[in-house]
Amino acid sequence: MQVTVYNCRPFDEKELFTEYAEELGLDIVLCGDAPSPDNVSLCRGSRCVNVITSRIDAGLMRAFRDNGVEYITTRTIGYDHIDLEAARACGIRVGNAPYGPNGVADYTVMLILMTIRKMGAILERTALQDYTLAGLNGRELRDLTVGVIGTGRSGETVVRDLSGFGCRILAHDLYEKETVKQYAAYVPLDEIWREADVITLHMPLTGDNRHMINAETIGRMKDGVAIVNTARGALIDSDAFIEAIENGKIGAAGLDVVENEFGLYYYDHKLDILKNRELALLRSFPNVIVSHHMAFYTRNYVETVVKDSMKSCKLYMEGKENPWEVR
Repeated sequence: MQVTVYNCRPFDEKELFTEYAEELGLDIVLCGDAPSPDNVSLCRGSRCVNVITSRIDAGLMRAFRDNGVEYITTRTIGYDHIDLEAARACGIRVGNAPYGPNGVADYTVMLILMTIRKMGAILERTALQDYTLAGLNGRELRDLTVGVIGTGRSGETVVRDLSGFGCRILAHDLYEKETVKQYAAYVPLDEIWREADVITLHMPLTGDNRHMINAETIGRMKDGVAIVNTARGALIDSDAFIEAIENGKIGAAGLDVVENEFGLYYYDHKLDILKNRELALLRSFPNVIVSHHMAFYTRNYVETVVKDSMKSCKLYMEGKENPWEVR
């Protein structure tokens, strides 16, 4: 039973893949690059391929099928980077590898604190040995209302963690949880737009919520609102968002994800001209912190997704019940 692993990082994943493949009785082919027409033939002889956040479009899906692939697993919770319609048409099953919520929740709370305390500007100033205080006056979390949109595992953990700061917490989700109600009040989205000083996003990307933060919804928010996104970049309309930062409607932002990030993140682009003008603009603002889609990235995450994604492949090939299969 052979699995081809793409996007394999040599510094933290390679050794684990080798260890778990031996433990599970699997043969593996390791490739450090994202799957592409140039390297798709590496999967020939493998019924399963293992990827991360690289976009798997219809053309690549057909190439996988033509090389004998039956199952694709992604070492992520989200799988919007995989064309599920193309997978269905090609008869390829798809799985994901959920991981614990604490890493993303920790990172989210960190970004919230960094945005309200103007940490981006502080770090820039300190790097230049400018130790003045003018313009760096921040806000205390206990004085603010935080809106948490999406109360799945990560969102619920953020709510619980924020409760220790004494802030008012509003939450929104299609499916309400009693465990969340201990710390937060579920309200309609419009109330979060109107009342929240800080808004943090924690939901998968769907056709219904794409660009949920747009010119119209931003217009209903408080002046100076802080936005944090550790979910999916396309939840935010970048053009409207940038305009709102420039006119002061949005006072600060912490973004671990941005629109059109595929092909950019996890690669060294120091000498490249990036084809993402919005990212360049966002990085230029002193009140915006941008990191490269790494809120999930902890030791626990790496061990969990490597092992579970390989177990998922083995269960598929053995024809057994597979808790990680999503389609």
